[in-house]
Amino acid sequence: MGYKEVYGAWQSDPEAFWMKAAEAIDWAKPPSKALFDKGDGMFEWFSDGMVNTCWNAVDRHVEAGRGDEIAIMHESPITHATKGFTYRELQARVASLAGALRARGIEKGDRVIIYMPMVPEALEAMLACARLGAVHSVVFGGFAANELAVRIDDCTPKAIIAASCGLEPGRVVHYKPLLDGAIEQARHKPDFCVIFQREQEVAKLVEGRDVSWHGFQYGVEPADCVPVEGNHPCYILYTSGTTGQPKGVVRSTAGHLVALQWSMKNIYNIEAGDRFWAASDVGWVVGHSYICYGPLIAGAQTVVFEGKPIGTPHAGVFWRIIQNHRIKSFFTAPTALRAIRREDPEGEWIKRYKLHDLQALFLAGERADPDTIKWAQKHLGVPVIDHWWQTETGWGIAANPMGIEELPVKLGSPSVPMPGYDVRILDEGGHELPPDTLGAIAIKLPLPPGTLQTLWNAEARYKKSYLTQFPGYYETGDAGMKDKDGYLYIMSRTDDVINVAGHRLSTGAMEEVLASHPDVAECAVIGVADALKGQMPLGFLCLSSGVNRPHDEICKETVKLVRDKIGPVAAFKLCTVVDRLPKTRSGKILRATMVKIADGESYKMPATIDDPAILDEIKRALRALGYAGEPG
Repeated sequence: MGYKEVYGAWQSDPEAFWMKAAEAIDWAKPPSKALFDKGDGMFEWFSDGMVNTCWNAVDRHVEAGRGDEIAIMHESPITHATKGFTYRELQARVASLAGALRARGIEKGDRVIIYMPMVPEALEAMLACARLGAVHSVVFGGFAANELAVRIDDCTPKAIIAASCGLEPGRVVHYKPLLDGAIEQARHKPDFCVIFQREQEVAKLVEGRDVSWHGFQYGVEPADCVPVEGNHPCYILYTSGTTGQPKGVVRSTAGHLVALQWSMKNIYNIEAGDRFWAASDVGWVVGHSYICYGPLIAGAQTVVFEGKPIGTPHAGVFWRIIQNHRIKSFFTAPTALRAIRREDPEGEWIKRYKLHDLQALFLAGERADPDTIKWAQKHLGVPVIDHWWQTETGWGIAANPMGIEELPVKLGSPSVPMPGYDVRILDEGGHELPPDTLGAIAIKLPLPPGTLQTLWNAEARYKKSYLTQFPGYYETGDAGMKDKDGYLYIMSRTDDVINVAGHRLSTGAMEEVLASHPDVAECAVIGVADALKGQMPLGFLCLSSGVNRPHDEICKETVKLVRDKIGPVAAFKLCTVVDRLPKTRSGKILRATMVKIADGESYKMPATIDDPAILDEIKRALRALGYAGEPG
């Protein structure tokens, strides 16, 4: 069956489609039906089934005789370590950790915060919680103490599992003092903390509260998997960039299992025994879905990578790992590719490695500009597939489903909606718009399995945030359009659609044009307040390595380029060159913060910012253009 037949099968009988997909999962007790309508826009999937995530990700592969196959490969170019764990070894390690947690009182429904770097033990901690039916909440390692404290107070964990430190190129990030500070600030106090001591820094343990990773497992009875109800939360994940009250996305167990199993085969073309790598972090949704759970549920090999796309030690590290581990499908963020391209515009590093096994490169997390895709296609010689999803959805809303049928790639589009997602383009009144018209992207309810069930302890906020703008729909917060073939184009966040003298314009479309300039490695466009036109677009350019031409000249060329490609209506006249753009640690450009700085509004330093010092450069650039550049 091709894509149209598969999508059509879902449309004609969603219940039968998802019950069939659920057969790929091991159930302690199969569900009686797929969808449970709770009323008022609230839905659950496979609620009356009984199932365990860890069993499906680990134990069933050992039972099937595949225990000696590699489950996890750890690659740390920072410590120069490469090591692998088989499914049998992973089972023993996870059962031991789960047994030790159980011996300290962790039971089904208890929350556990995980605060760890990119080491296999982070995945083991997630799986050990899932084994017991405990609800984990992974917080990005090295997150500021006050942000960690807010999450401790919101999900009230009985335990926190942390590492002594994380490693960045050239420096050690001290996790333990951050953890101690967070616990001190938080109103809620965990019963105990488990500390994984790394040799680069051995942390001081607090007597009576802290236990060491290995010590507290000594002599314990390994734990078996605890089946839980299909609607039981598997995890809580706080969305990046959250300010004030945190927004904890709740992922329920059964829908998560069914959706990830389906997506591994049908989107990424990965089955048992294949080798898959998502270059992300366990603190982000990609790390949950496609470093930890998705590949392991499918019985594939996954890679845990502690490093950066450039500088650990060079711009060829991704290609070295793909070669050495014979990766079949690779998933990263456009930001990572742009960083590599900036360092290696001619793809010299790619030529040094043999990438015979690589069948496709998948991109998500930030809009993939066509020029970056073309660069990757040219040098890698495989399909480069942009696909689109969110922390809230947990897996691809739109993709090119390589496991079903390789569809024609349309540059600038993440291709077509996946089964379960009825995607519509709506105007402000909630009316559907014709093809090729920019509007708000919404998904008709119910959302498919694997998407968020609600927000942790905040159902009213869930409804207000996602369900009230367009009744009967989930509001994605993204703006874009669909073409006559049903291909989606995600142009920007709805906040990034700017109004220039009454014309609604997408900053994403302007960025696409700027990125096509041969000297531009990366760019961002924001809308700044303008007394005459309401808003005006302002472009920030990062230049490719080795470009020495005058900045004024390059800015003039890009202004002309936008005028030629989009037209005078864009009113694009303001442009500046900067060394770097402010981003979250997951690679999203902090456009909203840049807008506030430009308009002289107060802003809160985003918790997820990669390097706060970059904002000073942005302020200087804005002041040079006559914008406020203040206050902080």
